[in-house]
Parts: sequence; structure tokens; C-alpha cells
Amino acid sequence: MNASPAPNLRFDLEQVALDLGARSSEFALRWVESCGSTNTELMNCTPEDDGRVHVLVAGQQTAGRGRRGRVWLSWPDSCLTFSALWRFAPGAPVPAGLSLVTGLAVAVALEKLGVEGLQLKWPNDVLIHGQKLAGILVELLPGRGRTPAAVIGIGVNRRLPDDVNIPGQAGGVTDLQRELGHTIPAESLLAALLTELHALFETYAAAGFGALRGAWQQRNAFAGLPVTACGDGSTIYGTCAGVDDDGALLIRTDTGLQRVLSGEISLRLAP
Repeated sequence: MNASPAPNLRFDLEQVALDLGARSSEFALRWVESCGSTNTELMNCTPEDDGRVHVLVAGQQTAGRGRRGRVWLSWPDSCLTFSALWRFAPGAPVPAGLSLVTGLAVAVALEKLGVEGLQLKWPNDVLIHGQKLAGILVELLPGRGRTPAAVIGIGVNRRLPDDVNIPGQAGGVTDLQRELGHTIPAESLLAALLTELHALFETYAAAGFGALRGAWQQRNAFAGLPVTACGDGSTIYGTCAGVDDDGALLIRTDTGLQRVLSGEISLRLAP
């Protein structure tokens, strides 16, 4: 077994700004060597609204969180982990389907960087041939009278330790180093992701998820496959029929088409 390279926790925010180009003024970037959870940090210490998207990047998360209370494991210089505070038009409800749009943006950005075989698992995982490459956690900011906002957390595996073990991860995990034969500098990866997020969120705000549904469906990891959806005290068995214009999961069962919107549902291939 080859020894893992020594961690390099340096992060060049100026390089990210250069890579963002004209869009750099639309983001407020901050990097920390380590924190518990970038989502928790932004949720608890929300920056003032200055018209920019506030982004917190961590070299390592010691208490990273995933959906349904799961833990997001990370090692120094192994993952790009960051959260972005996205605000929406004043008075408008925060639309559904944010995690799907985020997943699509991650997939499109990585495809432009040369990554092949990308798939999307409803509602928040990015896979390569069934193995998890990236995860997403979207949390809405509470409070009456405030501009609707969400904290969008993203973790992308860049180069995991050789002996990595992720308990309970069905299908296994992969990273960019394994898939490309080389890793992508964290700064370039962050700039690419933020660029695509901004572009797709503009489309989303103007036309809703329906305008992006086809692109998501093209990358649906479970399209046409037998699945089980478990949670909320029930289990649904059927065939994955994609998603609707609200981002709800559609499962074709013996009794008809079932619509699943709850993020507390766990979706798996049927045995």
C-alpha cells in the first residue's frame, strides 16, 4: 500500500477569485483550516446580506453532517468541503428541489473538468458508476421577516486515503484521483462549482426546476430500475420513473405512480 501524501492545507483564495473571473465580485470567500461543520458555522453565524453569496471553505471538517443525521467523514486534503449561503428574492418562498439543482450543477461542473460516468441519486448524491463521489446538504434558514435563504453544503472527494472505510455507504465511494488519474486543485474545483451553481440557480430562479428537469433525468442513477424508498414509517416498492417539475421522486408501483417529496426518505436499488 502506498503511503498517502502529506496533507497540504494551504488554500489560495486569490486563485479562486482569478478562476471565477468576472463573477468573483458576486462571492464572499472565507477559508478555515478546520471547523466542525461549514453548514453549522453559516447557520449559527449568518453573515449580513451584502448582495453576495457567502462561501465558507474548510480544509477539514471534524463534525461534518449529511442528510438524515449522517456524518460526513473527511481527512486533511482529501475532500473539498464548503457551504454557500444563497439568498432568494425578498418575499418569495424558497423553492423546492434545491438539492437536485445543486447536484446537477456539481455534475455539470465536473463533466466540464473531464469527469465521465457521472450519475445523480435522488435527492442529494453525486455518483460515478454507482460509487459516491459527492454529497449535498441543503438547510433552510429560519426566521420571519428575513430574506428567504438556504445554506448549501457540498463535499467532493478529491483523493481519499488508501485505506478509507465509509460505514453504511452502499455501493462504495470513489474520488477524483481514482477516476481521472490525477486530482484537481481545490481552488480550480471550487471556482468551477461556484460558476455552475450560479448559472443554474439563475435559471432555476427564472424558470423553476422544470427548466432543468430534463438535464437531471439524463443523469438519473436509478432510471427505470427497481427501487425501494424507505422512511416516514412506510416503504414503497416499484420502478424509478424520475422526478417531476417540483423535484419530487416518482415511483411506478402496482397501484399507480407514487410521488415522494420528503427528504427523510432513503432510496435504494431493490434487492
